[in-house]
Amino acid sequence: MRTEMLAMILAGGQGTRLGKLTKKIAKPAVPFGGRYRIIDFTLSNCINSGIKNVGVVTQYQPLALNNHIGNGASWGLDGIDSGVTILQPYSSSDGEKWFEGTAHAIYQNISYIDQMDPQYVLILSGDHIYKMNYEEMLEEHIANNASLTVAVIEVPLKEASRFGIMNTDENNRIIEFDEKPAEPKSDLASMGIYIFNWGRLRNVLLNNYSKDGQMLDFGKHVIPSYLEAGENVYAYHFDGYWKDVGTIESLWEANMEFISLENELHMRDKSWRMFSKNTISPPHFITETASVSNSLVVDGCYVAGTVIDSILSTDVQVKVGSTIESSVIMPGATIGKNVKIKNAIIGENAIIGDNAVVYRENDIEVIGYSEVIGVQSDED
Repeated sequence: MRTEMLAMILAGGQGTRLGKLTKKIAKPAVPFGGRYRIIDFTLSNCINSGIKNVGVVTQYQPLALNNHIGNGASWGLDGIDSGVTILQPYSSSDGEKWFEGTAHAIYQNISYIDQMDPQYVLILSGDHIYKMNYEEMLEEHIANNASLTVAVIEVPLKEASRFGIMNTDENNRIIEFDEKPAEPKSDLASMGIYIFNWGRLRNVLLNNYSKDGQMLDFGKHVIPSYLEAGENVYAYHFDGYWKDVGTIESLWEANMEFISLENELHMRDKSWRMFSKNTISPPHFITETASVSNSLVVDGCYVAGTVIDSILSTDVQVKVGSTIESSVIMPGATIGKNVKIKNAIIGENAIIGDNAVVYRENDIEVIGYSEVIGVQSDED
């Protein structure tokens, strides 16, 4: 059966700006919000939008990400007519096929896409926090008779230089694209979400790679090529919550925003659930010495200290006398006695020994996965 729209999630980037947090795992596998990983938002958006087939392109440190996605059952992507496929670089008689850019990754997986036989291909990034109905974007793409539709969001003009900026006419047709312009002409930033007519994109990529093979990146090469060729390229305006969590500061900020009940993601909205793959842990336990306020505490946690404006992920321990403020504690971390943590991200399975202080003025302190700080108590 032909697939109307196939989603391809680009999840192979190294994510160097997240430092310790992506030293051993891919950015889309970084824990978020207590019980999720970053890629959960994109995968959940797919199934909520009625997209039943998803390819996930991985390359850098894929083990944790592959284990998390598994057969896709956690997102309902394991049915007879649905599925998720992990796509990694491989060797062939033509040589090694490492992905050299976003468009190159799609070119390298043409055989998989042809097998799915889609009419449209939805290109997504696996490292953004947002809720979006891709079906509505497709409806607009079809109504515009577009060859390519790019999702855009308004950003403050002073920050526009960090993004690919789209200039449109009164009908939302994109007439100009500037990649990270020094003096942006508009505030419409590309979200890295594209719908292509697959037949057209396939021909563009094959023709290019039969010649010089320089069409590596969607933002730098493919979109400018479409505009130069006079293709119907339209902008799809998105006005919801969207966060690129590519830096320590933006990841910490997005987690802090996630705590609020008024968060624009509306995580308690049952009509658009966010799914994930989690281990089964016992209910969390708050001791009589604990004090918890304005915080998220997930299953398996043991809390005997003070927690303020923070997120305690699955199976975190906070021992007596410790204070955690405005911080994200990732799964399995152990916080010893009389510890002070403020404005920090504590990595998965990290151990913070007794009496340690994790705080850096005017900056976000990061402790890596399984990193040990100080001396762990012999008790407990």
